[in-house]
Amino acid sequence: MTKKYERIKQDITEKILSEVYKVNEKLPTESELMEMYQVSRFTVRHAIGELEKENFVYRIQGGGMFVNDWKDKPRPNIQNKTIGLITTHIADYIFPNIIAGIDNYISNYGYSVLIANTQNNPEKERKSLTNLLSNKLSGLIIEPTRSALNNDNKSIYDNIKSMGIPMLFINAIYDGLDIPYLVMDDVKVGEMATNTLISQGHKQIVGIFKVDDKQGIHRMNGYIKAFQDHPEISNMGEIMMYQTEENKINLFKKLYTILARPKFAPTAIVCYNDQLAIQIIKFVEEIGLKIPDDLSIIGVDDYQFSQFINPGLTTIRHPQEVMGLDAGKMIINLINNQPVTSKVYEPELIERGSVRAIHSPKDSIQRGEKGNK
Repeated sequence: MTKKYERIKQDITEKILSEVYKVNEKLPTESELMEMYQVSRFTVRHAIGELEKENFVYRIQGGGMFVNDWKDKPRPNIQNKTIGLITTHIADYIFPNIIAGIDNYISNYGYSVLIANTQNNPEKERKSLTNLLSNKLSGLIIEPTRSALNNDNKSIYDNIKSMGIPMLFINAIYDGLDIPYLVMDDVKVGEMATNTLISQGHKQIVGIFKVDDKQGIHRMNGYIKAFQDHPEISNMGEIMMYQTEENKINLFKKLYTILARPKFAPTAIVCYNDQLAIQIIKFVEEIGLKIPDDLSIIGVDDYQFSQFINPGLTTIRHPQEVMGLDAGKMIINLINNQPVTSKVYEPELIERGSVRAIHSPKDSIQRGEKGNK
């Protein structure tokens, strides 16, 4: 359980790193901090004393407490062989394999991993960053939160970089930050998934993408590119978009309307990831359609359960544990001041039973009629 003084210290550190409290700005008085945090004067002084030791604040006798010019002050020596890992999820989907890959590599060098989960929420990302930094980390591996939107925490990342703590991004990157990264070629992912369906005779293809993450934006751009490369059917694609916090009930209502059209109903769907694809397979079966007889579906990531559903899900493989091993190697090299090179993984198609070939226009018409019954 976090002690009261540690909670105050972390909160003030967060405000300094995010520049809510700027260098040389006067902090609230001890009495004001006591009121803000509902603690004793002793607890406030303990927290401020810890911040003084780390050169975040300084006192002027009779004048109060101020934010130190901490970027130019010497930092305490890092002796804690811990690497922080910030992900949008922890316990499910593809993340355990990524985490295992990181831990398998860094443990060979005596390092351990300390994990934080943002649930794709920028405020939780900010708190995760400051909480992890209180552990005197040797390095940070970050999966960006809502990376397609404005980076609310850019000032914290800039300040962490100025502290000399090595960082790298996985799965996505933030604009405006010169930090090494490991990502999939998500434009090619979207293009490959769409072209796979087009090569099987599908023309009316729905693409469903999460658009608050760059992965989703890039996959959507790949979907668009595939249709642009086939101008004879370029007007037959249809895109649906959603964001992390959006209620998926509305998404499925809209999808039902599209699938139930009497004519020109889609024959295939490209999904943002396997998690969404599995949800859609369950949904379309509940409304009386069969996969792949009535509707072909392709996902992304090769989630471990994708091969066990019936039919098995055709998908684009995410490198998962390989990315984790590469991230572990890269962060160790950064800690040891060795050069690193960012890496982009090429997509790999995994064919299973959720996609079928169609050969004539009547396939699409019959699908529409069946979906309307």
